[in-house]
Amino acid sequence: MPVVATKDQYQNAREHMVMKQLQERGISDPRVLDAMRRVPRHEFVTSDLHHLAYRDCPLPIGEKQTISQPYIVALMSQMLRLSGHERVLEIGTGSGYQTAILCALAGQVYSLERHARLADHAADVLARLGFDNVEIYVGDGSQGLPDMSPFDAIIVTAAAPALPGPLRTQLNTEGGRMVLPVGDDKEQYLEIVTRFGNRWQIERTTSVRFVPLIGRYGFRATRSEKDDDDQATV
Repeated sequence: MPVVATKDQYQNAREHMVMKQLQERGISDPRVLDAMRRVPRHEFVTSDLHHLAYRDCPLPIGEKQTISQPYIVALMSQMLRLSGHERVLEIGTGSGYQTAILCALAGQVYSLERHARLADHAADVLARLGFDNVEIYVGDGSQGLPDMSPFDAIIVTAAAPALPGPLRTQLNTEGGRMVLPVGDDKEQYLEIVTRFGNRWQIERTTSVRFVPLIGRYGFRATRSEKDDDDQATV
């Protein structure tokens, strides 16, 4: 496992988070629990939010994005059923916290973020914590990374109106697995997609709430979001 902080002033808070927020709500994969216990979530938010880092809630990270609540990070990670050797594509790097959990669970992680500032900051934090099995790219997440495919697993941390075709085809044909929220601003569900050759099995699970996946195969950007993108790439 990559180098992460194992003992700090937040160690007890992480232990409590794992026990109360995760184990008592059905997270049972020992590798996921260990990763959540070791990765310092407070490092992925601003210093003024450190005292809130292990609470059962999302937190703002800028660019109108959030770091997901710990339970959702653990739930989606558990749904991927990673064993340690997989090549994983993450759509929506965000703060880099989910990325760090994936790095602890998989062999190689490729993460795609729409906002350059978030991607740069996440890359800095991950490098500082010693995660070296990740590559971060800036671009349209709904189109994935075809040049790097196929992927054994794909995780999408923004809600799509429907399963994006490019992501579906970038899954490994032998049991490739994708977890993503699907829906609109009123109703979303986590879906687990498993590929067997040219057949995709889709299982709808729990109700969730994520920011929208903006892109060619997602939702259209609003005027303010387009303006933010222009500013982010200057």
